[in-house]
Amino acid sequence: MPRTFSLLSLTFCLVFNLHSKAATPDLIPAGTILQCTLDEPNFSSKTAMVGDPVLCHLSSITSFGHPLFPRGAMLGGHLENFKNPGHFIGKGWLQLEFNRLILPGPETLPLSTKIISAPHLKVDPQGDVHGKGHPKRDAVEWMIPVFWPIKIITLPARGPYPAFKGESRIALRLLEDVELSSSAGRNSVPMPPWASPSSYHSDSDSGH
Repeated sequence: MPRTFSLLSLTFCLVFNLHSKAATPDLIPAGTILQCTLDEPNFSSKTAMVGDPVLCHLSSITSFGHPLFPRGAMLGGHLENFKNPGHFIGKGWLQLEFNRLILPGPETLPLSTKIISAPHLKVDPQGDVHGKGHPKRDAVEWMIPVFWPIKIITLPARGPYPAFKGESRIALRLLEDVELSSSAGRNSVPMPPWASPSSYHSDSDSGH
């Protein structure tokens, strides 16, 4: 009898702990660096307008040995603002705002982020992405007299537009804490149909 009672107590404790752990949300603290990939052929102020949506595929982040984000999670955002490069001086910039965490299901959570780095582009403290231009090339061309007629002709043309091309991997800083349910992070691989509860119940009901 004591052994049976001990086994029942141990089983109850294990079930209770598993249930509590599954119900406890994972906290992603502010300051966490998120990595995601933009899959855009050529995203710039020449191809998009203010308000146009954009998606960024999240890379995996683990906490205590399990992924926080399920497979297929994305950041949703839009083009908030932009400035085209000047004809003579002034470089262009883009302001992308990512304010939604999109999970499979579907489930969407609000969040606040700021871009901190982008490939081949300069990011300022406000998170705006600036084009770099071609200062070294221009300096060399102005030093060679044979290129002066070409430089004078192209001088009124606008500078290069900042753009995201192909699979651009960007880094963002999370500005506010985000609570994510543990089950959402752990269910990174979908359950097969035969293992789903609905399938189990339907098979049991068909046998009666």
